Amino acid sequence: MVRMTETHIVVLAASVRGERTGRLLADWAAGRVGEQTQFDAPDLIDLAECELPDDELLQPGGGRRTPISDRIEAADGFVIVTPEYNHSYPASLKRAIDWHYREWMFKPATVLSYGVHGGLLATEHLRGVFAELHVVTTRRVVGLSAPWRDLGPAGYAAPEQTVKAFDMALGELGWWAETLRMARRERPYEP
Repeated sequence: MVRMTETHIVVLAASVRGERTGRLLADWAAGRVGEQTQFDAPDLIDLAECELPDDELLQPGGGRRTPISDRIEAADGFVIVTPEYNHSYPASLKRAIDWHYREWMFKPATVLSYGVHGGLLATEHLRGVFAELHVVTTRRVVGLSAPWRDLGPAGYAAPEQTVKAFDMALGELGWWAETLRMARRERPYEP
């Protein structure tokens, strides 16, 4: 497939647990992103494979460069794949957010959350944190209730309504990514 776009999306797998559904869902999400003609091939960042510096080195507004700083900075938008733990998102995701400040700024994100009840409380907690970093979260997000029921030998087999909902969220993400990329180039915000 020939792509006529510069829109680069990072899919971020937030769970770092040993036996986790999150990586399978992130693989599925990256596949869906890759099928969209408005995006370049996605970059999948798995936080279980990333070692961030010790938090005592963290400074206001981020910290020193990490192994994923350049990848987050290069993104025009994000798909955050996160479980809901204790009515919020995991500490691994909060650390990844806190260690990168300017890299996230003025970019959009959509959330693919999961849990027994769809993980939507994790999504709502992320909205407030991302707003502080000038990240626009899409109105359309997808919450998967017990997606482990749809796992098979080939990974996650999404029900048709999930595919449709996620594709709609990606459409919104694409619009925001293109719009904010133009704004960052033509009218950069100077705080």
